[in-house]
Amino acid sequence: MSVAERDYRRAPAADFVLPFDLPQAGLRGRLVRLDAVSTRALEAQALPEPAARVAAEICVLGTLLGSALKLDGRLTVQTKSAGPLDLVAADYYGAEAGRPAGVRSFARLDGERFSSLSEVPPSFEAMAGEGVVAITIEPRQGDQRYQGIVSLAPQSIAATAEAYFAQSEQLPTAIRLAAAPVYVPGKAGSHWLAGGLMLQATPEGRVDAHDWERLAAFLATVEDMELVDVSLAAETLLWRLFHEDEVRVHPAETIAFRCDCESGRIASVLRSYPPSQREGLSDPDGIVRARCEFCGRVHEIAPLDLQQPN
Repeated sequence: MSVAERDYRRAPAADFVLPFDLPQAGLRGRLVRLDAVSTRALEAQALPEPAARVAAEICVLGTLLGSALKLDGRLTVQTKSAGPLDLVAADYYGAEAGRPAGVRSFARLDGERFSSLSEVPPSFEAMAGEGVVAITIEPRQGDQRYQGIVSLAPQSIAATAEAYFAQSEQLPTAIRLAAAPVYVPGKAGSHWLAGGLMLQATPEGRVDAHDWERLAAFLATVEDMELVDVSLAAETLLWRLFHEDEVRVHPAETIAFRCDCESGRIASVLRSYPPSQREGLSDPDGIVRARCEFCGRVHEIAPLDLQQPN
């Protein structure tokens, strides 16, 4: 056993991203599993189970993509479509001094249109309808903002992400996403587990077509339960899939729920509008209360905070 193998610490049960390589095949990958993070990300929204599942999956997708970039800034994945689930978004924030990498998600659902859907449970295509997915990268400093857009695939969020890489990056990419509610007796609401696995060619590598088809087929066999099962070690799952190809894992990275909403930023936006356009926004006590749709926090903006600085 090498020194690196002796020093390796196994991934935790959940709330992590685990990078791995298949060096002989010229491939890399990431395994994400969320528990407390996905549960917290969905707490602020009252969503029916099929819509909540999509919100949890896009939370995982944002983590897969953002962590792969080693981003110092924010990556946003957002759908815009014609169905009752017309908007789903996730923000991934890269780690910075004193703060781990983090993610949050949001979904907007027209309850009346959702209830009228004939499918039970409704498919992703029925809920989302036709639309697009935008992937936006916003570095904290330095580099310019980047955005890529791809049509929403009717099958799933995962299929849309694969199409994005095929179209924009021209890198063979396979992605599996899953999410499942866990109901605890005597406790209101549900606990959400979510997971995902991404396999991708390295930009500098040459991937044999036969190897890619074989390994992508292995990935397609992964059951949803394997992705979300916190009792199944991440390393064990990767070994099951890729042991013939000498899979090499790297240290796991912690993922937290993170929402960077700020009262000062909201006040700054409100100050940019003329007083006539701010009329009716405040409560009888004169305070403007703005609820963050991602985390549920209510920001209180006092009249003094809306005065233009001298």
